[in-house]
Amino acid sequence: MKLYYSPGACSLAPHIVLREAGLTAELIRVDLAAHRTEDGRDFMAINPKGQVPLLELDDGRRLSEGAVIAQYLGDRVDQPALMPKPGSDARYRLLEWQTFVTTELHKGFTPLFNAALAADAKRVLSQTLAKKLRWVDAQLAERRYLLGESFSAADAYLFVVCGWTRMVGPDIQELRHLQRFLADVAERPAVRAALAAEGLLVAA
Repeated sequence: MKLYYSPGACSLAPHIVLREAGLTAELIRVDLAAHRTEDGRDFMAINPKGQVPLLELDDGRRLSEGAVIAQYLGDRVDQPALMPKPGSDARYRLLEWQTFVTTELHKGFTPLFNAALAADAKRVLSQTLAKKLRWVDAQLAERRYLLGESFSAADAYLFVVCGWTRMVGPDIQELRHLQRFLADVAERPAVRAALAAEGLLVAA
Protein backbone atom coordinates (compact mmCIF):
# COMPACT_ATOMS: atom_id res chain seq x y z
CA MET A 1 0.00 0.00 0.00
CA LYS A 2 0.93 3.64 -0.41
CA LEU A 3 -0.24 6.44 1.88
CA TYR A 4 -0.09 9.94 0.45
CA TYR A 5 0.27 12.48 3.24
CA SER A 6 1.29 15.99 4.23
CA PRO A 7 3.05 16.41 7.60
CA GLY A 8 0.64 17.27 10.38
CA ALA A 9 -2.40 17.39 8.09
CA CYS A 10 -5.48 15.24 8.67
CA SER A 11 -3.61 12.42 6.90
CA LEU A 12 -1.74 11.94 10.17
CA ALA A 13 -4.85 10.28 11.64
CA PRO A 14 -4.99 7.27 9.26
CA HIS A 15 -1.18 7.16 9.44
CA ILE A 16 -1.52 6.60 13.18
CA VAL A 17 -4.22 3.97 12.61
CA LEU A 18 -1.94 2.23 10.12
CA ARG A 19 0.79 1.92 12.74
CA GLU A 20 -1.59 1.02 15.57
CA ALA A 21 -2.88 -1.81 13.37
CA GLY A 22 0.65 -3.07 12.75
CA LEU A 23 0.32 -2.57 8.99
CA THR A 24 2.89 -1.10 6.65
CA ALA A 25 2.64 1.25 3.69
CA GLU A 26 5.00 3.33 1.64
CA LEU A 27 4.69 6.96 2.75
CA ILE A 28 4.57 9.48 -0.07
CA ARG A 29 4.80 13.13 0.96
CA VAL A 30 2.69 15.66 -0.92
CA ASP A 31 3.25 19.40 -1.25
CA LEU A 32 -0.36 20.55 -1.09
CA ALA A 33 0.42 24.09 -2.23
CA ALA A 34 2.19 22.92 -5.38
CA HIS A 35 0.10 19.73 -5.76
CA ARG A 36 3.27 17.72 -6.29
CA THR A 37 4.49 14.52 -4.70
CA GLU A 38 7.99 14.37 -3.29
CA ASP A 39 9.16 12.57 -6.45
CA GLY A 40 7.75 15.33 -8.69
CA ARG A 41 4.47 13.80 -9.87
CA ASP A 42 1.33 15.85 -10.39
CA PHE A 43 -0.81 14.98 -7.37
CA MET A 44 -3.97 16.21 -9.10
CA ALA A 45 -3.49 13.42 -11.64
CA ILE A 46 -3.38 10.94 -8.76
CA ASN A 47 -6.20 12.43 -6.72
CA PRO A 48 -8.29 15.05 -8.55
CA LYS A 49 -9.59 16.25 -5.16
CA GLY A 50 -6.07 17.52 -4.50
CA GLN A 51 -6.31 16.45 -0.88
CA VAL A 52 -4.64 14.04 1.49
CA PRO A 53 -4.93 11.41 2.76
CA LEU A 54 -5.06 9.04 -0.17
CA LEU A 55 -4.46 5.33 0.24
CA GLU A 56 -3.37 3.32 -2.79
CA LEU A 57 -4.02 -0.39 -2.37
CA ASP A 58 -1.80 -3.19 -3.58
CA ASP A 59 -3.98 -3.68 -6.66
CA GLY A 60 -3.84 0.01 -7.60
CA ARG A 61 -7.29 1.00 -6.35
CA ARG A 62 -7.37 4.19 -4.32
CA LEU A 63 -9.35 5.33 -1.30
CA SER A 64 -9.75 8.92 -0.16
CA GLU A 65 -11.31 10.55 2.94
CA GLY A 66 -9.52 9.93 6.21
CA ALA A 67 -12.40 8.40 8.15
CA VAL A 68 -13.01 5.87 5.36
CA ILE A 69 -9.31 5.01 5.12
CA ALA A 70 -9.23 4.49 8.89
CA GLN A 71 -12.14 2.04 8.61
CA TYR A 72 -10.45 0.17 5.79
CA LEU A 73 -7.19 -0.17 7.72
CA GLY A 74 -8.91 -1.08 10.97
CA ASP A 75 -10.97 -3.77 9.26
CA ARG A 76 -7.80 -5.41 7.93
CA VAL A 77 -6.82 -6.54 11.43
CA ASP A 78 -8.56 -8.17 14.38
CA GLN A 79 -8.38 -5.26 16.81
CA PRO A 80 -11.97 -4.49 17.90
CA ALA A 81 -10.81 -1.68 20.18
CA LEU A 82 -9.13 0.16 17.31
CA MET A 83 -11.99 -0.46 14.87
CA PRO A 84 -15.03 -2.21 16.34
CA LYS A 85 -16.77 -4.90 14.35
CA PRO A 86 -19.42 -3.83 11.80
CA GLY A 87 -22.91 -3.91 13.28
CA SER A 88 -21.75 -3.57 16.87
CA ASP A 89 -22.87 -0.73 19.12
CA ALA A 90 -19.22 0.26 19.53
CA ARG A 91 -18.87 0.60 15.75
CA TYR A 92 -21.76 3.04 15.61
CA ARG A 93 -20.33 5.00 18.53
CA LEU A 94 -17.00 5.23 16.74
CA LEU A 95 -18.70 6.40 13.54
CA GLU A 96 -20.61 8.94 15.61
CA TRP A 97 -17.34 10.37 16.91
CA GLN A 98 -15.62 10.21 13.52
CA THR A 99 -18.50 12.16 11.99
CA PHE A 100 -18.47 14.75 14.79
CA VAL A 101 -14.72 15.31 14.45
CA THR A 102 -15.06 15.57 10.65
CA THR A 103 -18.02 17.91 10.44
CA GLU A 104 -17.92 19.91 13.66
CA LEU A 105 -14.19 20.18 14.37
CA HIS A 106 -12.10 19.48 11.27
CA LYS A 107 -14.22 21.63 8.97
CA GLY A 108 -14.40 24.28 11.66
CA PHE A 109 -10.63 24.60 11.66
CA THR A 110 -10.27 24.81 7.88
CA PRO A 111 -11.18 28.51 7.45
CA LEU A 112 -8.87 29.50 10.32
CA PHE A 113 -5.91 28.54 8.13
CA ASN A 114 -7.10 30.94 5.40
CA ALA A 115 -4.94 34.07 5.55
CA ALA A 116 -7.53 36.02 3.54
CA LEU A 117 -10.28 35.51 6.11
CA ALA A 118 -11.11 38.64 8.13
CA ALA A 119 -10.00 38.71 11.76
CA ASP A 120 -13.57 39.25 12.99
CA ALA A 121 -14.76 36.17 11.14
CA LYS A 122 -11.90 34.10 12.52
CA ARG A 123 -12.73 35.23 16.05
CA VAL A 124 -16.35 34.12 15.70
CA LEU A 125 -15.35 30.77 14.20
CA SER A 126 -12.75 30.24 16.92
CA GLN A 127 -15.33 30.92 19.62
CA THR A 128 -17.65 28.35 18.05
CA LEU A 129 -14.85 25.79 17.99
CA ALA A 130 -13.95 26.53 21.59
CA LYS A 131 -17.51 25.76 22.66
CA LYS A 132 -17.44 22.40 20.88
CA LEU A 133 -14.05 21.55 22.36
CA ARG A 134 -15.36 22.32 25.84
CA TRP A 135 -18.10 19.79 25.17
CA VAL A 136 -15.48 17.21 24.13
CA ASP A 137 -13.54 18.00 27.30
CA ALA A 138 -16.63 17.19 29.36
CA GLN A 139 -17.04 13.85 27.58
CA LEU A 140 -13.50 12.91 28.58
CA ALA A 141 -14.04 13.68 32.26
CA GLU A 142 -14.77 10.08 33.21
CA ARG A 143 -13.17 8.10 30.41
CA ARG A 144 -9.63 7.72 29.14
CA TYR A 145 -10.53 7.71 25.46
CA LEU A 146 -13.60 8.61 23.41
CA LEU A 147 -15.09 5.11 23.55
CA GLY A 148 -13.91 4.22 27.03
CA GLU A 149 -10.64 2.75 28.24
CA SER A 150 -9.27 1.58 24.88
CA PHE A 151 -7.72 3.64 22.07
CA SER A 152 -9.68 3.75 18.80
CA ALA A 153 -9.38 5.29 15.35
CA ALA A 154 -11.59 8.16 16.53
CA ASP A 155 -8.99 9.07 19.15
CA ALA A 156 -6.33 9.34 16.46
CA TYR A 157 -8.50 11.79 14.53
CA LEU A 158 -9.32 13.92 17.57
CA PHE A 159 -5.63 14.02 18.55
CA VAL A 160 -4.60 15.31 15.11
CA VAL A 161 -7.32 17.94 14.84
CA CYS A 162 -6.71 19.27 18.35
CA GLY A 163 -3.05 19.65 17.46
CA TRP A 164 -4.03 22.45 15.11
CA THR A 165 -5.00 24.64 18.07
CA ARG A 166 -1.29 25.34 18.54
CA MET A 167 -1.26 27.04 15.13
CA VAL A 168 -4.62 28.79 14.82
CA GLY A 169 -6.33 28.50 18.21
CA PRO A 170 -8.56 28.41 20.11
CA ASP A 171 -6.73 28.22 23.43
CA ILE A 172 -7.48 24.87 25.07
CA GLN A 173 -4.95 25.00 27.90
CA GLU A 174 -7.68 25.12 30.55
CA LEU A 175 -9.47 22.05 29.19
CA ARG A 176 -7.75 19.67 31.59
CA HIS A 177 -9.49 16.47 30.49
CA LEU A 178 -8.70 17.14 26.86
CA GLN A 179 -5.13 18.07 27.77
CA ARG A 180 -4.73 14.79 29.66
CA PHE A 181 -6.11 12.93 26.65
CA LEU A 182 -3.70 14.65 24.24
CA ALA A 183 -0.70 13.98 26.47
CA ASP A 184 -1.71 10.33 26.84
CA VAL A 185 -2.16 9.79 23.09
CA ALA A 186 1.11 11.59 22.32
CA GLU A 187 3.03 8.97 24.30
CA ARG A 188 1.65 5.96 22.45
CA PRO A 189 4.48 4.21 20.54
CA ALA A 190 2.52 4.11 17.26
CA VAL A 191 1.71 7.81 17.55
CA ARG A 192 5.33 8.72 18.26
CA ALA A 193 6.43 6.60 15.31
CA ALA A 194 3.98 8.34 12.98
CA LEU A 195 5.03 11.79 14.20
CA ALA A 196 8.70 10.91 13.76
CA ALA A 197 8.11 9.53 10.26
CA GLU A 198 6.45 12.80 9.25
CA GLY A 199 9.28 14.87 10.67
CA LEU A 200 7.15 16.17 13.52
CA LEU A 201 9.09 14.48 16.31
CA VAL A 202 12.77 13.82 16.71
CA ALA A 203 13.17 10.08 17.06
CA ALA A 204 14.78 9.00 20.32
